[in-house]
Amino acid sequence: MFPQLFHIGKFFLPTYGLLVSTGVLVGLWISVRNSGKQGINQDDAWNLGVLVVLCGIIGAKILYIVNDWGYYSTHPGDIFSWSTLQAGGVFSGGLIGASVAAVWYMRQHRMPALATWDAFAPGLALGHAIGRVGCFAAGCCFGKPTHHFWGVTFTNPIANLNSYTPLGIPLEPTQLFEAAVELANFFILMWLFKRKKFDGQVLAAYFILYGVARYFLEFIRDDPGRGEVFGGVMTGTQLISIGLVITGGLIWWLKSSARAVPAHAQR
Repeated sequence: MFPQLFHIGKFFLPTYGLLVSTGVLVGLWISVRNSGKQGINQDDAWNLGVLVVLCGIIGAKILYIVNDWGYYSTHPGDIFSWSTLQAGGVFSGGLIGASVAAVWYMRQHRMPALATWDAFAPGLALGHAIGRVGCFAAGCCFGKPTHHFWGVTFTNPIANLNSYTPLGIPLEPTQLFEAAVELANFFILMWLFKRKKFDGQVLAAYFILYGVARYFLEFIRDDPGRGEVFGGVMTGTQLISIGLVITGGLIWWLKSSARAVPAHAQR
């Protein structure tokens, strides 16, 4: 819609970059604030957040390239092209990259893993929601053609140049659908954070909520880099989404079961 917020000479401010940066800062602020409420050192939380963001960006780019390896294997030079660098990447890859970095950092600094994840989950959801509005502005992560009244038609040639967004065709506003889902997740997770009965409950809820939503959103996504697994039965992102739901369910079941065991029975 509006890939560039404003343009002065050769300088321009990309709307996507501004909104993603805003989402990162807001998400980090909420995460650090939540960490403090659980007695977690806020300096450690800030450092963890910065590391998670950087590794999340790298992970999102890597999965984006892997999913579209059919193209990049024959055009390896495009891996470091401006269009690839500008692409938002695949969020699931970012989540995996961020998770690996977070596990390492929390072990090094002896942070309570599940409690820390609980503190960060709501901020991650809100930051992602803001970032998806940036995707909508840039035209990336677009949906399939649609005849529904909510279809959005992109007309800016910059969107087509940077993200191969089809112009002049009503498309499913998948970016706004996902932003709405993540905004709802934020409020649900913050509500649960204040009432959680065991560490890991908020993280488990996030994995389940986002995993289910992203699995079904994939059916109406149409941007490059979707990837295919099992002979095209599903996309790579859908497979990861199933993994998130299973992981979230296991965390919830194991931690709630452990909590239900009487103290004397655990000796």
